[in-house]
Amino acid sequence: MSAQTVPQPLVIDPFKLLHLTLNPDGTLSRNPAVYLTVEATPDPNHPTPVLSKDIPINPSKSTRARIYLPRQALDFLSPPATKLPLIVYYHGGGFILSSVDSIYCHDFCVNIAAEIPAVIVSTGYRLAPEHRLPAAYDDAVEALYSIKSSSEDWLVKYADFSNCFLMGTSAGGNIAYHAGLRAATVVDELLPLRIRGLILHQPFFSGVQRSGSELRNMNVPVFPLAVADMMWDLSLPAGADRDHEFCNPMVEGGSKLLVKVKSEGWRVVIIGCEGDLLVDRQKELVKLMEEKGVEVVGHFTVGGYHGVELLDVSRAKAMYVIIKDFLSSPKLATLA
Repeated sequence: MSAQTVPQPLVIDPFKLLHLTLNPDGTLSRNPAVYLTVEATPDPNHPTPVLSKDIPINPSKSTRARIYLPRQALDFLSPPATKLPLIVYYHGGGFILSSVDSIYCHDFCVNIAAEIPAVIVSTGYRLAPEHRLPAAYDDAVEALYSIKSSSEDWLVKYADFSNCFLMGTSAGGNIAYHAGLRAATVVDELLPLRIRGLILHQPFFSGVQRSGSELRNMNVPVFPLAVADMMWDLSLPAGADRDHEFCNPMVEGGSKLLVKVKSEGWRVVIIGCEGDLLVDRQKELVKLMEEKGVEVVGHFTVGGYHGVELLDVSRAKAMYVIIKDFLSSPKLATLA
């Protein structure tokens, strides 16, 4: 992209845009009237195709998870051979926003659970800047240990622990990646939970040097570059820049832990779109994984915007097909 075609950044106050106040002590005040939440529906008599219930992960950290169970499982899944795949999901929000009961996260998990079908465990984590990275990664891995030893009825009866995938959207995709790298080094400790792969939905990565898509899409209204930069400023360890390994997966030739992902035979799918300012970083990650010998495929569609599958029904349905094929196929060639 030539200097003549690079757009100039709009003057945007990301705090005002997101209805946030940065307090003098470095914490954030988040407007609850804007960030709506929804209660779980654990009652089997509730007329919903997917039931949900909350379970604690670590009360001392106030972390918890929400389990999503397709109603059909209650009628048809008595034999162990028919258990559903297990997806451990990490929500987005730039590491600073949202929770397992945020309405967009709840609805998204309901739809995935129904469409695949699968048992979804949407796990929460502590938010920045009150808890900067790697706190979210610590909580993400802690949730895996909690799930693997859980006696929760919905998990024991209906989830196939030997067929588990880590999935995340945006910042959650970043968390799924880094939690996955850690989990690949402790596979025996996580048994009977056996992770088979990663589903990275528009994962949140960046770097000090601007990518082409960051420059092209810097002023998109849904997720402008100024907001992304603010989120990294608030979530990275104090004093770190965007070339920290938490933010830029390409640093020093990529994580040495990818060799463990390869040796475990995990499969990875990265889903994005050209209208997202993050797309070039996601494509770089696909290439990096290919070079490391990881079985990976990238699915990048034209147009769109960051989080498009959370709002556009047709785009969401297309993504459900990709995920369903990914979970059921031993080879990624069918997704290409």
